[in-house]
Amino acid sequence: MRRPALVVLVAAASLVCLILGYWQWDRFTSTGGTGQNLGYTFQWPLFAAFVVFAYRRFVHLEDSTSTTTTEPPPASAVREIPADVLPPRMRLAPSDTLGADTESRQMAQYNTYLAELAARSDADAATKQVPPGAPHD
Repeated sequence: MRRPALVVLVAAASLVCLILGYWQWDRFTSTGGTGQNLGYTFQWPLFAAFVVFAYRRFVHLEDSTSTTTTEPPPASAVREIPADVLPPRMRLAPSDTLGADTESRQMAQYNTYLAELAARSDADAATKQVPPGAPHD
């Protein structure tokens, strides 16, 4: 027995699924029962079987990983992706990406302006001297 709480959970979930299947069978055999109830009658036991299957698979995988020892990879193992694995990106000139409309050109000019402001701000921050003991921004 492994993990009693997990076994209880699997048993409870399977029991609930089987009870729901029986309930759907009662609904199907009643006066207002439909084919949908009959479908659910067969579906709920499949859910119960899946819960048991998933638990058994979990236990099997847990056993297989605990018996194998993890060895460190050899020193010659590849640690990063080589640069030539992927094809190079196609570089487009800004005029190729912009449409002929005025709005696209204005947006490009505005983005260029914002980039210049950010570069100036970075340059100002690098040259600004803060005296010792002075509060920072």
